[in-house]
Amino acid sequence: MDKIRRLTAEHMVIAKRVAPHVHSFIEIDFSAIDFIRAESKERWASQGARVSYTAFVAWAVSRVLREFPTVNSTISGNNIIYRGNVNLGMAVDLNPGLIVPVVHDADHLGLVGIGNKIVDLATRARDRKLVPDEIQGATFTITNPGVLGTLVGLPVIPKGTAAILGTGAIEKRVVVVTDPDTGTDSMAIRKKSLFSMGYDHRIVDGADAARFLARLKETLETFPNDA
Repeated sequence: MDKIRRLTAEHMVIAKRVAPHVHSFIEIDFSAIDFIRAESKERWASQGARVSYTAFVAWAVSRVLREFPTVNSTISGNNIIYRGNVNLGMAVDLNPGLIVPVVHDADHLGLVGIGNKIVDLATRARDRKLVPDEIQGATFTITNPGVLGTLVGLPVIPKGTAAILGTGAIEKRVVVVTDPDTGTDSMAIRKKSLFSMGYDHRIVDGADAARFLARLKETLETFPNDA
């Protein structure tokens, strides 16, 4: 094992041994996000900005975590520590290996800011140019196995956090949609993705996770144009 693999192995064993893992799932419709991406493509290009689907997810997660402090917390002995900062760990594939740089205070960044930060951290992670502070202090983690075509994953909760979000592949699917005016149903093609959330059952209950995921779904499917 090289150093990264050895540290990853040690970390995963501790994480699985300490935290009782539970996973919940939800399906996300990316239609609203696709509309914003198409509408903003030229403007972002002129700014040199790179706003991926992951940036939208990170922005939404950072805002929803404010409403669910338990999901952003950690355990110390018999105490629960509620963190005031929202620091998102963003898993980066090094092929081989994995590293999780951190977007600190993500809830204070706009959509473009988060998008640029993710690209910068991922690029420097692959070039082995991150500094220690940039891989420490995560309060919640996002991992994206979907970028390689995986439909859904069951990620391990990093030590010191209460939850991790796994985003599956975004694919076109035939779905039933209901007309809000007439109430009639019809078939349509939508871009959909399955999200999984692994959470520490010592802190987060199933109902807490369900409410968090439902709010995340609502935020992503009605994404604000001024984010």
